[in-house]
Amino acid sequence: MSPKPDFTPHADTGKAKNFKTTMLALARYMKPYYIHISVVMIFAVGSTIFSIIGPKMLGKVTTKLYEGLIAWYAQTGLLTDFKYISNMIIGLIILYIVSGLFSYIQSYVMSGVTMKVTYKFRKDISEKMHRLPLNYYDTRTHGEILSRITNDIDTLSQTLNQSITQIITSVTMLIGVFVMMCSISFLMAFVALLVVPLSMALMMAVIKRSQQYFKGQQIGLGKINGHVEEMYGGHNIVQAFNREEDSVRQFGEINDELYNSAWKSQFMSGMMMPIMTFVSNLGYVIICILGGNLAVHNVVSVGDIQAFIQYMRSFTMPITQIANISNTLQSTAAAAERVFEFLSEEEESPETDTIPVPNPVYGNVEFKNVYFGYTPDKIIIHNFSVSVKSGQKIAIVGPTGAGKSTIIKALMRFYELSSGQILIDGADTAKLKRSDVRAMFGMVLQDTWLYHASILDNIRYGNFDKTQEEVIKAAKAAHCDEFIRALPNGYDTEMNEDADNISQGQKQLLTIARVILADPKILILDEATSSVDTRTEKQIQKAMDALTEGRTSFVIAHRLSTIRDADVILVLKDGDIMEQGSHDELLKKNGFYADLYNSQFSEGEE
Repeated sequence: MSPKPDFTPHADTGKAKNFKTTMLALARYMKPYYIHISVVMIFAVGSTIFSIIGPKMLGKVTTKLYEGLIAWYAQTGLLTDFKYISNMIIGLIILYIVSGLFSYIQSYVMSGVTMKVTYKFRKDISEKMHRLPLNYYDTRTHGEILSRITNDIDTLSQTLNQSITQIITSVTMLIGVFVMMCSISFLMAFVALLVVPLSMALMMAVIKRSQQYFKGQQIGLGKINGHVEEMYGGHNIVQAFNREEDSVRQFGEINDELYNSAWKSQFMSGMMMPIMTFVSNLGYVIICILGGNLAVHNVVSVGDIQAFIQYMRSFTMPITQIANISNTLQSTAAAAERVFEFLSEEEESPETDTIPVPNPVYGNVEFKNVYFGYTPDKIIIHNFSVSVKSGQKIAIVGPTGAGKSTIIKALMRFYELSSGQILIDGADTAKLKRSDVRAMFGMVLQDTWLYHASILDNIRYGNFDKTQEEVIKAAKAAHCDEFIRALPNGYDTEMNEDADNISQGQKQLLTIARVILADPKILILDEATSSVDTRTEKQIQKAMDALTEGRTSFVIAHRLSTIRDADVILVLKDGDIMEQGSHDELLKKNGFYADLYNSQFSEGEE
């Protein structure tokens, strides 16, 4: 199971709100892979240790060559021990081959662990999405949720693959190199250690100074991207109002601001390497002078000085790596925290002790004293009661925010009631499986949804067991068979990402065909003719009439002229039923509905 630490959602600031808690949660999440990670650690340490031994062995080879050269120059009769040198070189080759093999194994294993963890994260998030209540999606943007699935998981994947092994190798390298330096000379090791605070101080000074410029660069990038997107998205309006020059001027100002912060940040960060090189070279000079003096007094050998210089070069590198990793771990923790926040969100109530679906389903619906609120202290549906008989057409009207959509979502168990009951053919929907409740319904919404597939697959979405003949029959009933056949590939025509190869009205007819094919007993209709022309509106209305025949229908009405034939009209205001009755009955009452209807009629006349 996914770990569920106690996280409080917060804005993405780039740093984890609780670094320790997040990293512990991430460690628990990776528990199934502890053996693999242990293998990675062993091979990473082995690879690093083997690479550390190399300079010491090279130093011994250098010493032998130096002794042989001095012996030849002094003509003492001693010869260079080439056998010893050849054995050391062979040993070095074997050492570096083994080190490289160990490095390959640890990289291979760690890549596998990273991909498995990433796969598990995405799988858990995908499953979590289906267990979250609709209210979660109503209160967050799609981009925010998508960011957790893509950006945050990608950040985790990249940093887990690099950071764990880099921490191990850097720490091992730092300790190992310092031990080898001490084994050559404590005095030289102490002098080399004095260089570290200087390099760290300079490095932190550069980082601190450059951070403000990097921040300015990111702000500038955000501004320029926003400006380009805004101007491109509305380029027709920009041209219509002759604002091209103004747009170009704004772009120039933002671009100048970005240029100033960008070159300063790159310049400051580019200074890091020259500064580190200068400090390192300063250290080499000191070590060479000190080492030369020690060699003259036979305290250390020439080969040891060479090895020490190599070690000193390796000594500063892991310090820089650890500094970089600390920043990387902050972004990793921030990404992990956002993912764990998502995984720990409150889910829909579990389905236990469910009852079977009424068989057959007739479509009788009853609301009994229904109360609903997103939070206990904010009830928006108050004591809602109404009885709907099978085959009736129920229109729900009211001003914006009256609770029309909320009642429909509660009916389909997208929301759980605060109290009360909703019964379908006498069965309490709270005791039915959510999937069984939703299978009784068909929905045609104002916002059409088609996905990247053929028209055939779009119509039989959710009913892929239906044959092509059944799809065509449904399309004819929805008055869309004719325009489908006129398309280049007919029913095999692919819908693109925005489905902009057909009109808005045609999209709506396809969604009506989809519902006709599903053959539900109860319909949810969100009036969908407000953004189409008169001819298309008539086609959609005919398709709607065919769809509602013999079925219980709940219609969310925006234009009251379209619901005159409804059996019952429910007039909502602030979550309460203000009035109910037929169109003629409500007009005779001369109440709230009459005011709504007359205001729309007078607007239409004007």
